[in-house]
Amino acid sequence: MAIVVMGVSGSGKSTLGAMLAARLGCRFVEGDTFHDAAAIAMMRSGQPLGDRERWPWLDRVGAALAREVSAIGVVVVACSALKRVYRDRLAGCVTVPTRFVLLDADADTLRERLTERAGHYMPPSLLASQLATLERPGADEAALTLDTGTPPDLLARTALDWLERPLAMPPNGTRR
Repeated sequence: MAIVVMGVSGSGKSTLGAMLAARLGCRFVEGDTFHDAAAIAMMRSGQPLGDRERWPWLDRVGAALAREVSAIGVVVVACSALKRVYRDRLAGCVTVPTRFVLLDADADTLRERLTERAGHYMPPSLLASQLATLERPGADEAALTLDTGTPPDLLARTALDWLERPLAMPPNGTRR
């Protein structure tokens, strides 16, 4: 299984992703490490990434997903995966079911977290563009939405309980 912890910057993807990987005994992949220098420079200067910059990054994240799934069968990755086409692209990189956990929070909470976070290239000024880009998972996607106002340990337990359930077949008959 491939598990993608998704959401906008500051939502807690890395925290929850690392917790899930530790509890599942698998590798945690930090999607931010796959951004190239030009994309990081863009974000650092306050310019939002567009699809042109995101596609190569998503392909690198997808390749890491595929490597880990091939090696041990399960992986957890933190990746914004803001649009459905991005999620579809990631899921298409592996031959195992892919599940998405969206971490959801209000803009004020996210802005506060980004302001308090030190040493990261993502400035709080880009939050609005990420929120505008975010396409919440549809009912036919294998996705769980969690409120990040919940303590991380409880988020991890809720996600693990959900991950243990069998995948339901979406209306179109294909399993994701």
